[in-house]
Amino acid sequence: MGSIVLVVRLVLADVRRHPSQVAMLLFAVTVATATLALGLSLGGTSRTLYEQTRAATAGPDVVALSGDTGPAVTSALAELAADPDVVAHHGPYRIVYADLTTRGSVTSPVVVHGFAEKPGALNRPLVTSGQWVRSGGAVVERGFATALGVGVGDRVTIAGRPYPVVGIAVTAATSIYPWAAQIGPGGGPSDYTGLAWMTRSDARELASSEDLPVTTAVDVKLRDPAATEAFREAHRGSDVTVDFHSWQRKAEQDAVILRGTQPILVLGSWLLSFLVVAGVAALAAGRAVQQTRRAGLLKAVGATPGLIAAVLLTEYLAVALLADVLGLVIARLTVPVIASPTASRIGDIGGPTGPVIAAATVLAVAVAVLSALRPTLRALRTATVTALADTAHRPRHRPRLTALSARLPTPFLLGLRLTARRPGRVVLQACSTATTLIALTGLLSLSVQTSRGYGLNGSTALPNLRAENTGHLLIAVSALLIALAVVNIIAFTWTTAMEARPSLAVARALGATPGQVSAGLSIAQLLPCVPGALIGVPLGIGVFSVLSPGNAALAPVSSMLIAALATLLVTVALTALPAHLAARRPVVPVLSADTP
Repeated sequence: MGSIVLVVRLVLADVRRHPSQVAMLLFAVTVATATLALGLSLGGTSRTLYEQTRAATAGPDVVALSGDTGPAVTSALAELAADPDVVAHHGPYRIVYADLTTRGSVTSPVVVHGFAEKPGALNRPLVTSGQWVRSGGAVVERGFATALGVGVGDRVTIAGRPYPVVGIAVTAATSIYPWAAQIGPGGGPSDYTGLAWMTRSDARELASSEDLPVTTAVDVKLRDPAATEAFREAHRGSDVTVDFHSWQRKAEQDAVILRGTQPILVLGSWLLSFLVVAGVAALAAGRAVQQTRRAGLLKAVGATPGLIAAVLLTEYLAVALLADVLGLVIARLTVPVIASPTASRIGDIGGPTGPVIAAATVLAVAVAVLSALRPTLRALRTATVTALADTAHRPRHRPRLTALSARLPTPFLLGLRLTARRPGRVVLQACSTATTLIALTGLLSLSVQTSRGYGLNGSTALPNLRAENTGHLLIAVSALLIALAVVNIIAFTWTTAMEARPSLAVARALGATPGQVSAGLSIAQLLPCVPGALIGVPLGIGVFSVLSPGNAALAPVSSMLIAALATLLVTVALTALPAHLAARRPVVPVLSADTP
């Protein structure tokens, strides 16, 4: 127990001494775990919401629809309802294809279902606001009503006739908005369509007065809800054209609206995790000298290697696990919003499942371990006397680099030598820049897409929910990637300045000005960014092509190159302040502190 208390006290003391670094680690890991948990939690959410809506509205197992008319259709649908495997049915009922216009002059295709004023036992839409259909009034499906911006008491015009909206309802007998049509007027695919209900007499009058296309449908409940395909095969070959829509098919169609969402979140979480590891590893490297000295002090008072490792690693693990909890809470609160961009379904999705929690926790622990492992091992391997002496490390002598840099201006000489001494960090910086360009390429390509809206004839008056949902998530993930990349640039610069204090102080003692030293630090950060920018553009094109539909347009190459150039300029600007502060440190105290 004494060792545990000691570890806790030492960790808390270190956290108080370095609040900014702890805050960065907390923020970065929270973002990464929340994004991963969101991406993994979306799988199956559409199915969950559909099944809950189906249970609440007595949804049918199969909806049979025919675009033909006449007694033969009525007879064929009645034969389906009389099948021995059918335990309940609703209909046949009329589906009328028309156009709906709101007071804001927004026009959209709509299908009108003619229902009884008293709902039956099967296909019983759940009224969420107002009341069920009455003569002269219309009930609008909730997802459609939300897109239109209408509510109870508003008026809509259907096929030129005004109707008051008496209620808002949800159903599982059709797919979510905007796929309510199921089949088109001629029996084939239809445009994006909303759903409304009227009384049977009002629907009949609407269809006959305006000579509108009509489909006849019947809903059936099977003895075995899983036997929908067998039921369909048993009734194949009828003289009447009948389309069968099973409940499984509707659940699959609901998931289409999230098809591009999950890959963005999962891939984004891995890119964010890489940036987190890179940034935190840079900060840990900047504290390596302090940790080595701290380890030397602990060794001097008799601490074992295990206790020292626990002290050095526990801080990162504790902050990472706290961030993991925060990320899971954010995912729990955010999943319902992302999983249901349309209001056509009801129900509770619940929080992240056990496997999702385990995956997010593994990610958080991996980030902490990968960030802190190398400095911890270095501190443990350093002899006690050497650690306590805390002397400057002699840089490796590279004759070719010395000969090459000797002919360069002083800022480039300093920048090139600082870069060459840390090849591992050069790779991290290049990859960080490439990640930034991947995000920028995706955003630029997103800005040139043309989206077909849900309004009449593809009008954008009613936005494309699937495109909007995917676009908003891509923007959010890209913004987080860019924000972390910015933090990393500053962390890289400050860490390099801290590690290079002795050599930079020597350079200033030999005549280098603070401005030259500051420029050298900026150049040291810029040099690895150049190959990262060149690699990031084609990588961004590849990632966008994989995550986007086949007909998606890429941004012009010229705009991507401008983004790459802008990234390099922003890198120089972001490194200016920490480089300037580091270059202004007095020379004498630095050289005195690092003299053996």
